[in-house]
Amino acid sequence: MTHNPAAQVRRSLFLHAPVYRKPADALRRMLELVDDGTAPDDPQAALEARLATLLGKEAALLFPTGTMAQQVALRLHAEARGRLTFAAHPQTHLDSWEMQGYAAVHGLRLQRAGDRHELMTLADLAAVAEPTAAVVWELPQRDLGGLLPEWDDLRAQIDLVRSRGAAAHLDGARLWEAQTYYRRPHHEIAGLFDSVYVSLYKSLHGLAGGVLLGDADFIAAAGVWLTRLGGRAGDKWPQALTALAGLDRLLPQMDAFRDHAVAIAAAVNADGVAYVHPDPPQTPLFHVHLPAGRQAVERAGAEMVAEHGVQLFARLRTSPDPRRSSFEVTVGENTMEFAPDEVAALIRELVERATVSSPAGPARPA
Repeated sequence: MTHNPAAQVRRSLFLHAPVYRKPADALRRMLELVDDGTAPDDPQAALEARLATLLGKEAALLFPTGTMAQQVALRLHAEARGRLTFAAHPQTHLDSWEMQGYAAVHGLRLQRAGDRHELMTLADLAAVAEPTAAVVWELPQRDLGGLLPEWDDLRAQIDLVRSRGAAAHLDGARLWEAQTYYRRPHHEIAGLFDSVYVSLYKSLHGLAGGVLLGDADFIAAAGVWLTRLGGRAGDKWPQALTALAGLDRLLPQMDAFRDHAVAIAAAVNADGVAYVHPDPPQTPLFHVHLPAGRQAVERAGAEMVAEHGVQLFARLRTSPDPRRSSFEVTVGENTMEFAPDEVAALIRELVERATVSSPAGPARPA
């Protein structure tokens, strides 16, 4: 029988750890809404209306996946402008995590703008010579540790893009976290963009899916592609109902999650074995950088799950330096159970275990 360390997880920094994603918990949340009389008769319509109001858009449409929603948005912008190219950061989720579906399914081309290890800038966008149908901003930029452009920089970038006839699209899978840095209403952030996608299952802990928002004509056209791509199959009320519960329970806690992220980062950086980037975190999302390679850290992490029942990461990121690796933390309700000093101590233990098991030893501090 294959050993499965995840089965022993009792506490986790990882937002979607198995111990926090049990079907029984999702069913219990839905039944609570039904029992207290707050469940709407049509959860999908209620969710779409609520998000349209919250984000200041004319219309919204629930998709089974964010992958489908964003590809449809970019296709519509391309058809409206007669251009096949869109621009985005080199580590855009559409390219890194979705097997280039924008090209394989819709025949679109990606123009990468900027350095893959830095935020996209106004100069990067100005250097894009090919006419584009749209530009995508991921707020915050997950693969950069949750970094965000400053508000005035973001507005200047969007003004430039629009002056060239392109649409501005927001990959707002983590818009809820981004709002804790900008400190502006959700509708003001979303109002910068022609189209907006938000995730239902990440920080909101919905079952699945995402919502695409824009003006009424845009969303009506998106509905055509939702049907063509098979996205209308089945009843989506479970996704909608759990997302509504997440909006009620989790959205009001985002500021507290960000404050806890800042406190954890300070404790880890003060300990000095690892370091957190950004410092301080701009959102509840940040990266922990370790002076040990991926394989050694994976072994150490499995040991800590087996011995303590504590999971510190879901996936390790490699580095050009094989003696280093990193992992992502997104602070949610489960992370609030960990005191900052406890996290620092656990990470120190992780590194010590990893460096003992690694013949190369620890990497020297940068």
